[in-house]
Amino acid sequence: MSGRAFVPYRAYREYPLEEMKQRAADFFAEMKRRRSVRHFSNRPVPVEIIQDCIRAASSAPSGANNQPWTFVVVSNPEIKKQIHQAAEIVEREFYAGEATKEWVEALDHLGTDQFKPFLVTAPYLIVIFAQRHGYDADGQKKKHYYVQQSVGIATGILITALHNAGLVSLTYTPAKMAFLNKVLSRPSNEKPFMILVTGYPADDAQVPVLGKKSLGEVAIFM
Repeated sequence: MSGRAFVPYRAYREYPLEEMKQRAADFFAEMKRRRSVRHFSNRPVPVEIIQDCIRAASSAPSGANNQPWTFVVVSNPEIKKQIHQAAEIVEREFYAGEATKEWVEALDHLGTDQFKPFLVTAPYLIVIFAQRHGYDADGQKKKHYYVQQSVGIATGILITALHNAGLVSLTYTPAKMAFLNKVLSRPSNEKPFMILVTGYPADDAQVPVLGKKSLGEVAIFM
């Protein structure tokens, strides 16, 4: 097919077997320290750190390499306030009637409720949008493939990159997120995927006691 271009893969780095095992074990130990945090400090974070973490996220594989994501980094206090106000309207509606009793009970052990002060306290809100389709150089609609999977992988890398940099984060997904397009002036082909709240933890931050499933519960080796 025309348009194909390939180069030798030179970036691969192989490690001795024992080093591979150690690296895998060390990374597992590091990621076990990662926790979702709801209590943030307002300490500033250099934007260069966020930029490099997003560069890391953008290295994710994606369907047809279309990279169907947009990361809107919000640090402006006024815009954060607008997001906070709109989100809490949605949350009040959710807790007042849209949420089932079972759903509310499932969230209870996390200590979450309709109030979301972290949206104004944390130095950054990274609002992630999934591009349902794109546009080519001529402005014609361009189909995107495996959008949710691609954006999910990129988001996972972003969470990992922020943790690796020494920050904490919170994945926040209001029941209704269309308000984000309006507040952030995003086009209709972009669908809000998640608000990733990030910064330093508050000095008095607490996290719920949680357990993770064992390897035998999540993986099958055949």
